[in-house]
Amino acid sequence: MRLLLVEDEQQMAEALSAAMARFNIVVDHAPTLQFAEEAVQNNVHDVIVLDRQLPDGDGITLLSYLRSIRSSVPVIVLTAMDKLDDRIHGLDLGADDYLAKPFAVEELLARVRALLRRPTSLVPLVTRIGRLDFDLGRREASIDGTPLPLTRRELNILESLVRRQGRTVLRSTLEDAVYNFDDEIQSNALEANVSRLRKKLSDAETGVEIHGIRGVGYLIRAAE
Repeated sequence: MRLLLVEDEQQMAEALSAAMARFNIVVDHAPTLQFAEEAVQNNVHDVIVLDRQLPDGDGITLLSYLRSIRSSVPVIVLTAMDKLDDRIHGLDLGADDYLAKPFAVEELLARVRALLRRPTSLVPLVTRIGRLDFDLGRREASIDGTPLPLTRRELNILESLVRRQGRTVLRSTLEDAVYNFDDEIQSNALEANVSRLRKKLSDAETGVEIHGIRGVGYLIRAAE
């Protein structure tokens, strides 16, 4: 899962990024409204956490823009502007949630998870392939009820493949799910992570195969 954090306070951004990394969330940090507006053009984020008081304007204008182009990406407004009128205005403009500063990081993470559990398509909440169960709400993989230990990048790759089961997932799509804007991506980095994920799926006898489509991407399916 990939999150865009629009926050101008560097220490706050670093603390939140570190906390989210513990939950396998890839974070892109946008310190200004202009940076955020450029970031959303990539359309790669699953959720946006948006401060309002930014150096170059009110973050709420980003929310207005997203809704004007019918973007469905969930947005949590995170701000010190916590008066009733402020909250109502933010929600009326299309915010999915509104959290006032100061706040507990655990509560923000819980709200992020709650937003991602909302059904956005016909994909079932728990998808089964072979003996592998992937809970898209909790973002957990298991085999017959036993959790499958995965690194953050392996989990994000598996989630992207499971969400598109039966279809070839472009290499660029997987890279967007795994790496943030600041990561330096080595030429064979994605392949190395896919290889390790394949081995774990094989060692656990999940009955799941990841097929590489040369020059295009990857496809996940149950072993024949």
